Amino acid sequence: MDKQVRRLTEDDAERFRKIRLEALERHPETFQSTYESAAELHLDAYVQRLRRYALFGGFIGDELCGFVGFYPLTNPKISHKGLMWGMYVTEAARGTGLAEAMVEAVVDYARDKVEQILLSVIEDNERAKRFYEKMGFEPYGLERRALKIGERYYDEEFRVKFLGESRA
Repeated sequence: MDKQVRRLTEDDAERFRKIRLEALERHPETFQSTYESAAELHLDAYVQRLRRYALFGGFIGDELCGFVGFYPLTNPKISHKGLMWGMYVTEAARGTGLAEAMVEAVVDYARDKVEQILLSVIEDNERAKRFYEKMGFEPYGLERRALKIGERYYDEEFRVKFLGESRA
């Protein structure tokens, strides 16, 4: 199986749009955006997102099977932190090691930019929590009722991975 992770470019906008919509449709509780709002966006909005953020794509062969985003925070007091967001891997690519490779690509990219990487995960998503634990992300907080879909609330757990030695 030929796996590759690389930063997505403007040329990947259509493929990114397609897989992003799949993620939002299949797992609405995992993302703050909705399928409906994302589907209304013109392709240029996806091009702009690819320009603005570091978005990494996980490929098996030529097929985009996953994505994850990263951006460093810019306010001077929090510029030592960055956010990893939007992690998604298609059902067919789960268990292949692609997710691990995608997170490692973000960590490698972020290492000389920030001291810690933050993320959030839906609290009852045990599989994702085990995965992030394995990748070195420690829980540090919980926001109750962070998302609301219809009449159901979802709690969001916050996690951090410290890069390098300093934790002061």
